[in-house]
Amino acid sequence: MIDFENSEFLKLRAVDPSSFSAALNPLLIPGEEIVAGFKTVRDGVVFTNKRVIAINVQGITGKKVDYTSLPYKKIQSYSVETAGMFDLDGELELWFSSVGRVRFEFSSGSDLLQICALISEQVL
Repeated sequence: MIDFENSEFLKLRAVDPSSFSAALNPLLIPGEEIVAGFKTVRDGVVFTNKRVIAINVQGITGKKVDYTSLPYKKIQSYSVETAGMFDLDGELELWFSSVGRVRFEFSSGSDLLQICALISEQVL
């Protein structure tokens, strides 16, 4: 599992959600769909209609990959900070029972309010 206490995903940028399909389809349950996808150089975060999947590519070759599944039903609260005039990045913090705080930083242009609406639909 990704060590969320000592590691942060930095500057995630929006990508076509279908770009994750080949890697994630074996992990998805019937009826689960990828809603949004974000990527750094190697790592990524995918929001489905059921959970958040954090993808951590490891090693020099990148053949070893860690997938961490974070179900929406375990979210206790969340906080979003949208991009501003001088701070162009946005941040999303999620607090999960038994995992703690998970923080993602997004580059400008990411629709964090859409992600918050998705999370709200699942946890409220």
